[in-house]
Amino acid sequence: MPADTPLLIAVDGRSGAGKTTLAVELAALLREHHTVSVFHLEDIYPGWDGLDDGVARYVEHVLVPLRSGSTARWNAWDWTAGRDGPERTTAAAEIVLLEGVGAATAAARAHLDVVIWVEADAAVRHRSAIARDGETYSPFWDRWADQESAWLAVDDPSGAADVVVRGHAGEPTPPAVRLALTALPACAGLLAPERAVRRGLVVAAERIDAARGAGPDPAALFSALYAESAAAVWLDSSNAAGAGGDGVAPGGRNRFSILADDGGAFGQQAFHRDGVTEISAGAVTARVREPFFRWLDDVWGRRAVRSPEGLACDFGLGWLGYLGYELKRETGGSSGPPAGEALPDAALVFAGRAVVIDHADRAVHLLTLSDGRPDPEREVWLARARRAVASAAPPGSGRPLPVPAFTLRDTRAEYLAKIHRAQAEITEGTTYEVCLTTSLSAEVPRVDALAAYLRLRAVSPAPFAHFLRFPGFAVASSSPERFLRVTADGAMRAEPIKGTRGRSTDAAEDAALLEDLRTSPKDRAENIMIVDLLRNDLSHHAVPGSVTVSRLCAIETYASVHQMVSTIDARLRPGSPRAGVVASAFPAGSMTGAPKISTMAVLDALEREPRGPYSGAAGYFSLTGATDLAVVIRTLVLQDGPEDGGTRLTLGVGGAITADSVPDDEWDEIRTKARGVLSALGARFPEHDAPTG
Repeated sequence: MPADTPLLIAVDGRSGAGKTTLAVELAALLREHHTVSVFHLEDIYPGWDGLDDGVARYVEHVLVPLRSGSTARWNAWDWTAGRDGPERTTAAAEIVLLEGVGAATAAARAHLDVVIWVEADAAVRHRSAIARDGETYSPFWDRWADQESAWLAVDDPSGAADVVVRGHAGEPTPPAVRLALTALPACAGLLAPERAVRRGLVVAAERIDAARGAGPDPAALFSALYAESAAAVWLDSSNAAGAGGDGVAPGGRNRFSILADDGGAFGQQAFHRDGVTEISAGAVTARVREPFFRWLDDVWGRRAVRSPEGLACDFGLGWLGYLGYELKRETGGSSGPPAGEALPDAALVFAGRAVVIDHADRAVHLLTLSDGRPDPEREVWLARARRAVASAAPPGSGRPLPVPAFTLRDTRAEYLAKIHRAQAEITEGTTYEVCLTTSLSAEVPRVDALAAYLRLRAVSPAPFAHFLRFPGFAVASSSPERFLRVTADGAMRAEPIKGTRGRSTDAAEDAALLEDLRTSPKDRAENIMIVDLLRNDLSHHAVPGSVTVSRLCAIETYASVHQMVSTIDARLRPGSPRAGVVASAFPAGSMTGAPKISTMAVLDALEREPRGPYSGAAGYFSLTGATDLAVVIRTLVLQDGPEDGGTRLTLGVGGAITADSVPDDEWDEIRTKARGVLSALGARFPEHDAPTG
């Protein structure tokens, strides 16, 4: 858009949806920093049968001149005389709001910068329109509604909308719409003053020390604060002290647990699918049509707040959730095969308030975000959170969970055949390590996702466990693997896992399993290949010479497995985009193999189904500029069916295939990796060898 032309924003929707009120109030807000004109299409319709003609006049006499930066000159319709009235003008201000039915018609969209669509229930729209215009409109309601229906039958302005608003939702919509506009690339330059508000945000932290030295119960806190939240995140160091594990690990990898939802004045949800990120706050949803990592860099890639004094955790509020494996299409991979009811490529909540549990200090920090304006709800939440910290009781067991009967996507024979095909690709030189996966699935009566996660964390605690709940689905993980950490001051760390042995209840046998893993040439080779891959990934944005391997092929022990883990450290180069660091390393090399790009193509051909959240990343993107992400493994995905239906459970498993892999051993490895999740559910690995379709 040339600098001397206005930002043209259409506010469209069927009659009575609330467009006029929204446009007028939005204009008043935008006038704080800009000149604003408002045009109402009802002034140009030529009579009660004039929707099509009125829209044509609007495009020719209003939009076209405004698009060129000229004043629009048009004739108002004289509704009393039934003919054109005097000429009027609409100035080419910095922003022009064009409000009315048909404002975003197909013929108009080429001239527009932004489309806002307002939707509302038909009965509500009718009451609103008649209340506004009185009985003058009542005799013509059906006549006009038929024209709207005929237009919408061949056009889809709602699908093309950049912002969708639920009209008459009883919420303060205009401020939320203004916020949504600041997220759109078309508005980024002109709405810089509105975007600058982000630089004035402040994070406050209130510390509560545990009474009598007892650490707070994370499960009790989450249940007390977020049991009823439609979208909530629990980044759960479930093997930390006070959570049934062995204490806080050296280096503090499991020191903090973070609990949050999308509530409060700043709360938002973001879902990315096929190149479009939808960001929702209350009744307003913005659609950003650009690559996910570009959007992420815009909303997170610059430090927006300082960490509160006394908070050792790098999380200072921000975005939390998962990035699914299919985002590989933006990082060198191709689009995977379509899935009928696929989950979002990424799902995040923005938390303007959260609870951070410091397991080392046995303290709780209540974090809240402020832009300097009064926020009574903030005080209500703080009081509730204090009560929960003081008195929250561990959650009950709830209804018994059904024991699922899992089936395999690939039979044993099919999986072994894929291993042979992967080894053929290695022989051909296409790849030298293939992280082949498959999945187990089951259909069960509707289950409580949180109850399932509580079972999982009790049986298989892990430093990067997480529970993510969104409308209609949840992710329950006991991941032991860090994908990537970037601190606020630019320290980068990746900790890939390659090499697994199951645990034994016999101490001598368990020690022998650990030693077998520690001395295995094959597992060391797998691990070192991924270390080299990640050294390269981090080097793209690292200070030259700062990439080091501080730990190589170390052994870590968890409830159900021994794992071989390495640590790669680096220093972020000043000026490098933080979202670019994540994109360069995504997906985790430990879940693709190496070299990454050609190996992902091999995996697409072998697996033929999207992985979804599994083998992606989960964690936080803090307003401090920090991120800490886990690899989504040892993970159960729970997806609800229709309202009267059940829940589909999916568990992804896999392993690294090299030239000297023994197929039978690889099959045993995926059984071992599935053990923790299956045992938590009381389920067994399916033994039959029949395909599941």
